[in-house]
Amino acid sequence: MSKPDDSRPEPMKYALLGEDATSQEEKLEKFTGVVNWSYLKPHFKSGVLFFVDPSLSLQHVGAAISSDQSDRVKSWMGSGDLVKIEALHASQWDDNTTEFEALVVSPFVLCRPVD
Repeated sequence: MSKPDDSRPEPMKYALLGEDATSQEEKLEKFTGVVNWSYLKPHFKSGVLFFVDPSLSLQHVGAAISSDQSDRVKSWMGSGDLVKIEALHASQWDDNTTEFEALVVSPFVLCRPVD
């Protein structure tokens, strides 16, 4: 009987994952964080940065976007609760230390200043 070769890497282990019971909003919560303007600025320049009104949950809006609830998203945009960040908004943060709560829902980034 040959001796096992200790130089070989351990083989990968496979297992079936159980059903994930977390909600879509809970999953999105994991992709939410606090960032500064320098992180968000490239997203603004790409035209994918949106402001979310504080009355709404970032995760709630992100879930609506990721599940293609276009009527709901259009409603928020119509009411001003979801606004594409424009140059006027961005200029106020260029020389500022404001921090933002942000959520990436590819290809979009949702944000709002932290109080």
